[in-house]
Amino acid sequence: MTQPPPPPQQPPQGGGFGPPQDQPQPPQTPPPAGGPNLGKAPEPGYGYPQAPQTPPPAAPPTPPQPGYGYPQGAPQPAQPPQAPPGYGHPGQQPGPYGQPPTVPYGQPGYGQPGYGQPGYGQQPGYGYPQATVPLQPQPGQPGGGGKFNAQVAIIVAAVVAIALIVGGGVWYSSSKDDGKKDDTASSGGATGGTTDGKGGTATGGKEKPPADPGAKVLFQVPMPEVKNDSTVVVNGSWLTDKAYVKSGIAELLGYDRTKGTKLWSIPLDGPVCQASRHVTDDGLTAILHQPAMPTKAEPSHGCSQIALVDLDAGKKLWTKTVEAGGDPISFDNVTISGKTIAVGSTRGGAAYDVSGKLLWSPKPSDSCYDAGYGGGEKLVAVRKCGSYEQRQLHIQTIDPKSGKVISEYKMAEGIEYASVVSTNPLVVAADVGDSAGDGSGISDFFSIDNKTGKLRTRISAPGEQFAARCEGITRIEYCSQLAVGNDRLYLPTEEHDGTGKYSQTNEIVAFDLTTGKQTGQRADAGDGYTISPLRMDGGNVIAYKRPPYDKGGQIVSIDGGSFKQTTLLENPATDQVRDVETSMSPDYSEFLYGDGQLYMSKVYASKRSAGRDKEYLAVGFGTS
Repeated sequence: MTQPPPPPQQPPQGGGFGPPQDQPQPPQTPPPAGGPNLGKAPEPGYGYPQAPQTPPPAAPPTPPQPGYGYPQGAPQPAQPPQAPPGYGHPGQQPGPYGQPPTVPYGQPGYGQPGYGQPGYGQQPGYGYPQATVPLQPQPGQPGGGGKFNAQVAIIVAAVVAIALIVGGGVWYSSSKDDGKKDDTASSGGATGGTTDGKGGTATGGKEKPPADPGAKVLFQVPMPEVKNDSTVVVNGSWLTDKAYVKSGIAELLGYDRTKGTKLWSIPLDGPVCQASRHVTDDGLTAILHQPAMPTKAEPSHGCSQIALVDLDAGKKLWTKTVEAGGDPISFDNVTISGKTIAVGSTRGGAAYDVSGKLLWSPKPSDSCYDAGYGGGEKLVAVRKCGSYEQRQLHIQTIDPKSGKVISEYKMAEGIEYASVVSTNPLVVAADVGDSAGDGSGISDFFSIDNKTGKLRTRISAPGEQFAARCEGITRIEYCSQLAVGNDRLYLPTEEHDGTGKYSQTNEIVAFDLTTGKQTGQRADAGDGYTISPLRMDGGNVIAYKRPPYDKGGQIVSIDGGSFKQTTLLENPATDQVRDVETSMSPDYSEFLYGDGQLYMSKVYASKRSAGRDKEYLAVGFGTS
């Protein structure tokens, strides 16, 4: 799977303008005809076809130094071994394992900067979009290709994990025909309609091709100034029928989707730590933020504030905290399912109703704990039992209102982390035995029956073959470059040689979640393009095609049955626009697409180096 990109906001290597970032490279040893083996499901273990060999990668970039605001978690108190029924899970039997382990050095919560935790610094006036003007060039980020060794990849992933925002364009709330919101997270879910026997549905999706897919720049949001050379996390973005909403430094900002004019702002006491990717039917979402702005004396106050936000009205409805032993718990992740807001951490999970009523919280006597949750159509807990390196993860589908366990699947011992890719159908990703080898967090996918908790099938997805990513260490449902729908898992292959001279390309392929085998469906990116799934649209897959050096990027809809591609949007191919577009990528930026409009945004803000070209926090594109 793809090498983690350089940390955003770093000075360009070599500086200035010059040739495009994606210029042709020296010839490489050609792969077997057709690139990766796309005709059948990969088999686990030795003997699996190897990906084409590529030249050794350059040394990994120096990760950004964490600035003020990165929570410096203190060791959590040990818990007694007694294990009564789990908190919030009535009727659940206690696990056979001991108390939560002492988290090893480098893991979140023990003296190290937490993944994706915000830094400090804000300049007045941030967040006001500028009038639409020609974009200035900005050096692009390098593309995929090379591999890290496992140790380096893990170190770099610990710094850039916040940027792995789940395929970007996955936090979209649109209107159904019945007037309710449609939560179309890329984690997907089973879709309605009559199946065509090929993994698609007869109903298709709501995104329709325009008469002219050619897009223009709608607006751009300038990058906020940051003090003290800090790197500040600004993750979180959503679409409503009227607004594009983006997280800033200790605030949320709503913009007109077409004009980019500021509609509203929600000030916060401290920087945003994490943001739910899901939205309720009535436009509510949840975030975690710090209780105060960091200072040199106190660089972090912990991510203890749980806030419910009305995206349509631009209002914060309430803020809650959960205490354990008299201290507020700093949470690592937040999600929504139905009317339940669920948060998880190494000290356990908690949940609130949208009314603000506490549904469950950690108990000191718990020996297992909910590290986090996947939301959307169902609520799924990743519950950890046992000591480090003897861990057993319990994947539990739970009732969002009561916390009662509906079904449970116990993963093999020794798997330390797992990510919830989709809650309906239930799909979980894990790096079994640290065998992915590329920092992607994925070696296998597990398709699980929500009702019985039984394993339906296990899909091997070697890192050298496929390009999806999941963090899973602290943020349980943050995966990128994949989608689930039609009872299929859609994955991009790694880049390989195309048919053109020096060209690189890849494909999206589909796996059956019942058999674990490839369906034979394949969507080619085209020479020079790299294609990545963003989300489902009914029975279709919405995907982004990162462009070659002389083209603009595209949004395409892939028919779930025929796999025919329809272009929905194509960005301008000018050097200035393309430089800004390619400075963002679906594996480490946020991408949102809906109703003919595409929004890209960074998840880091940092102090600009002298002489750097103008940078943008977010940019919007739209068709006429």
